[in-house]
Amino acid sequence: MTTKAIPNKKKNHLFVILSGIFLTNAIIAELIGSKIFSLESSFGYHPANIPLIGGFILDFNLTAGVILWPMVFLTTDVINEYFGKQGVRKISLMTVGFIAYGFVVIYLATLLSPAQFWLDIHQTDANGNSFDINYAFSKVFRQGTRIIFASLVAFLVGQFLDVFIFQKLRKVTGGKMIWLRATGSTLVSQLIDSYVVLFLAFYFLAPQETKWPVAQVISVGVINYIYKFVVAVLLTPLIYVAHYFIDNYLGKKEAQSMADEAAGKSQGFF
Repeated sequence: MTTKAIPNKKKNHLFVILSGIFLTNAIIAELIGSKIFSLESSFGYHPANIPLIGGFILDFNLTAGVILWPMVFLTTDVINEYFGKQGVRKISLMTVGFIAYGFVVIYLATLLSPAQFWLDIHQTDANGNSFDINYAFSKVFRQGTRIIFASLVAFLVGQFLDVFIFQKLRKVTGGKMIWLRATGSTLVSQLIDSYVVLFLAFYFLAPQETKWPVAQVISVGVINYIYKFVVAVLLTPLIYVAHYFIDNYLGKKEAQSMADEAAGKSQGFF
């Protein structure tokens, strides 16, 4: 084995590990995204009852997927740092394909006729209330097509925007101020991501009878972004942790060379 093959092997291993973290969190986030939870109640507090635009009173009710999406965008910044725009684009397109494939398979699974014994042994819940487990299974796993489509479009827009801003900030800061390019790119891209998914899913593509008013879209977007903003800031130290382990794994000189090469190849938005 040549000396050059060793770092190349490490680069490949690193990309596979980061891709695995990225894919796992993104796919699980989509799967659990149909559950809406109360952030305040989860921590034992009363609803916030925040008055917003158009007279809407909103609480911090969020999709369960937001728990994992910050890890996706954190991993994006790490991939962006060492593999540049090409690396992020590759894993982002793969992720969209895998998520779409996953939902097609899940949809087909909901069409399968349930076994009678499976229905019989799941006739009541823990409190003795009667329920149809096949209906529950389908209800949980079948999300609206427009929501899935909007989520994937917003994901891609957010990813490309994150890469673009990240590399622009890197040109200004060089190899310093990792927190600025990582957190700054995430905060801007997530602002756009939040509104792309909401406007597509609940305004432009929604049936007239369920379409949200613009004021409601803006208000819900504000709540979602506040959460993403806070989490992005809190996760900033993990960027430095990731850099520490990667620099030690690759060697600081090799890691810096990869980052410089990635920056040089990451020109333009697409």
